[in-house]
Amino acid sequence: MKAFNEQRDETSADEIWLLEHQPVFTQGQAGKDEYILNPGNIPVVQSDRGGHVTYHGPGQITAYILVDLKRLKIGVRDLVSLIEQALVDTLSHWNISASPRREAPGVYIDSGEKIASLGLRI
Repeated sequence: MKAFNEQRDETSADEIWLLEHQPVFTQGQAGKDEYILNPGNIPVVQSDRGGHVTYHGPGQITAYILVDLKRLKIGVRDLVSLIEQALVDTLSHWNISASPRREAPGVYIDSGEKIASLGLRI
């Protein structure tokens, strides 16, 4: 991803990468070591994205959205809202009712549990 971003210019197409990771904890810029309670044999990788600590592993889809915000003429809050709404719309396709929370980025099902996290690097 770093190489992709380093070679980009104003003509580079935007891309979305969908991945399924092997078990890993990523520690974002706001993450603290004490947030990682018992990683066991699961690696902890420092990340320059926003957010705290997130587990990625089999059965989860991680999306990397590599877009030029200036070219799209949208701001960070707009991007977050677009991502959250896309997740809500996708979940509704499977009859899962969900919504974003302004005070806590991500998407939550009606019972209050988080079904999707967001961690961005701008």
